[in-house]
Parts: sequence; structure tokens; C-alpha cells
Amino acid sequence: MARRRNRYLDMESRYARAVRRNLVSARPGIHSCILVLDGLKPDFNIGKIFRSADAFGVREIHLAGIDIFDPEPAKGSVRWVPFTRHPDFASCYNLLRGRGYTLLTFEPGRGRRLDRLELPERSAFVLGHEEFGLSFDAADFPDILPVSIPQWGHVQSLNVSVAASLALYEYVRQHGRPLEEGFVRTGRERLAGEECS
Repeated sequence: MARRRNRYLDMESRYARAVRRNLVSARPGIHSCILVLDGLKPDFNIGKIFRSADAFGVREIHLAGIDIFDPEPAKGSVRWVPFTRHPDFASCYNLLRGRGYTLLTFEPGRGRRLDRLELPERSAFVLGHEEFGLSFDAADFPDILPVSIPQWGHVQSLNVSVAASLALYEYVRQHGRPLEEGFVRTGRERLAGEECS
């Protein structure tokens, strides 16, 4: 029990440090795409999704119903990708719809296939909890588009961080800006003049 508590305190400390760095260093990515993480577990998947969001130039990430997460698996990407926390999905939904975003959810075997869908430039991909799925009833938000990622094997669904990466790849394939417009930072450029820890 004490070991688990210490692990959580370590995560709290890492999270607080990551938030401070994010407030100073984060800038919107070059693509209009947004990720919404709806009630995900605070462990490794959120950090991995931040890493993919950084790599694909995502504008920002919205965390619905997530108070804290472990930034360690992000390998520093939490510093670069802006994020906003919301108490629940409805408040996030209202904000993004007001900004002209089309929200898309991933539901295995339901909705249009991701690889056959013309994605709106202002897409917001909603990713639900690893075990329990979305925190809301999709019927309450009828304008959200259900999307599926084709699978040929026996598993029911993909890992949420893998699904996020596939969605971002497809988005960038359709709407990607030239690589020259992006900014790939080397380790030295990221650390030049910055505090290391």
C-alpha cells in the first residue's frame, strides 16, 4: 500500500512539473486536428498519446474528466502540446462545437471506416476509457460521427494510444502540411537554454 501511495505521489510531482513547463513552452501544432481524451486512466496511455500528438503536429489536447496523468511515457512531449482540462465531456463538447469542430468517436464495428472517410479539416477525435469506453451516451450528442478502424484479427479493439496514432496518421495523410512547415526539434535545440531535469 505504501509503495502504491509513493508511486502516486511521484506521479503527482511529475505532473505538476509537466504542467509548469507546458504553460511556458507549449504552442499549438501546425494542424487543425484536436484530440479529446475522455476519462482515460492516468497511467501510460495518456503520455503515449501526447507523444503521438507532438509527432503529428496536433493543435491541442482536451482532457475531459481527467484530473492528473503520468507525463513520464510522453518522453517530454507534454511540454510542447497545449492541453486544456474539462470537468466533463459536455463542457468540452460545447467549447469545440462552438469553435466549428466536428467530433468523431471510435466504436469498433460501428460507423464509417476511418480509411474511407473524408475527414473535416477541423476534426476532433474523441478517445474513451480503455475498459469502459466513452463517459457519455452517444445518443445525447447525435452530431458526433462514429468511426471505426478496420481490424481483421480476433481482438475486439485496439489500444487507445494505437487508435489515436492511426487516426492522426490518417488525418495528416489527408490534410498534412508540408514537412518543411513543421518544426522537428533535436534534443539539443529543445534543451538549449532550458533547465534539464
